[in-house]
Amino acid sequence: MLTTTYATRGADPSTAPAFLAPLDQLKSGLPGAALSWLRDLREQGRERFAAVGLPTIRNETWRYTNLRDLTKLAFHPADAADGNVRFDVLPTVRTEGQTGPRLVFVDGRFRAELSSTEALPAGVELLSLAAAFASHGELIGEHLGRLALADDRPLVALNSAFLADGPVLRVAAGVAVDQPIELVFVSAGSDERPTSFHPRTLIVAEAGSRAVVVEHHIGCGTGTTLANHVAEVFVGEGATLYHYKAQRETASAFHLSHTAATVAKDGCYDNFILTLGARLSRNEVTSVLAGTDARTHVSGGYMVRGSQHADTTTLIDHAQPNGTSREVYKGVIDDTGRAVFQGKIIVRPQAQKTDGHQLNRALLLSDTAEIDAKPELEIHADDVKCSHGCTAGELDDAALFYLRARGIDQETARGLLIGAFLGEAMEEIAEEPVRDAFQALVSGWLEEKR
Repeated sequence: MLTTTYATRGADPSTAPAFLAPLDQLKSGLPGAALSWLRDLREQGRERFAAVGLPTIRNETWRYTNLRDLTKLAFHPADAADGNVRFDVLPTVRTEGQTGPRLVFVDGRFRAELSSTEALPAGVELLSLAAAFASHGELIGEHLGRLALADDRPLVALNSAFLADGPVLRVAAGVAVDQPIELVFVSAGSDERPTSFHPRTLIVAEAGSRAVVVEHHIGCGTGTTLANHVAEVFVGEGATLYHYKAQRETASAFHLSHTAATVAKDGCYDNFILTLGARLSRNEVTSVLAGTDARTHVSGGYMVRGSQHADTTTLIDHAQPNGTSREVYKGVIDDTGRAVFQGKIIVRPQAQKTDGHQLNRALLLSDTAEIDAKPELEIHADDVKCSHGCTAGELDDAALFYLRARGIDQETARGLLIGAFLGEAMEEIAEEPVRDAFQALVSGWLEEKR
């Protein structure tokens, strides 16, 4: 497992007290207080974040994303009153009239009345983390904090310090879940003060299992929110997990996310992230191919406009032989928006016969749009097949002229070309219902632009 040392020069300890100050009042009310290992995990997170604080641009992995705006806001942890909002319609990848398993969290807190687990097959457990501390202590203790390490990343440390709730999914060995399992995270916040919350997701796909998990991250209201998500994903031997995410929070939201996955022998982890919303977002994905013949697909699309900032940072770690990885990201940046892509593939000395592919392509729609890209290959084995590519450019004038010459107006022609460009990224989504739902979100973004 890769580790990264965050030296003081790469973080700012002076930022820690403002974020940790509310913790003393919250500690006694956090769920699972009777679990000693959980108390230790929270304390380790607190101590680590207190020592380093927020990462700064002096840290190489945060070079292009500055969190200084967070220090200008006095964030308060979400309380029960903040999340008492009602919803007539929640996002879904299902067709009208269909129902299925779903957990809903508002400002990081589980909402049972909006959730449903009745349609789950035998061998599948889906519940909130707060409930799991009481009923599944052994399962949680065995996995929580094993992949997303507080020592490695300050924001993981902050999440661990406030660790309270989030979704837990366990798919037993050999079980296949036919329909998508949906996880809905609503950022509601408060109009009176900036609100922060730190959900933790745990997914365990045991040997030979198969499941599709779809995350919806949406915002409502006008309050400023900070959602600091952490997910730990265990893919067992011969298991397949499709993990999809759509993020469309409001223009006053900060969305920070770290997903750490490990894939055992013959397993497959397929991750796709569609980024549309938030004032500032960072999606960080680490996938470790820990077993022979393991596979991972880490792909996505990002669409940025106005003054949005969207950071995609990935690490694929080939730790064993015969691993296969594919990474395809495509983005569209307009106005004064800024996108960041940092993708790294590392091949360990023992990981012979590795096949790794990485591609990032960005489309700049204005003279003031910006993309910062940093693709990396770090190869320590000699019998491998690896490639990476990174390009940024404008719309093809010849293609635009071709469409205009056939009577299509300028805006429609631009929309068709942008849609076709992003459509190639959507093809990376293996599950058709999810692909159609995400494509509809892309189409909606394009309609808003016109």
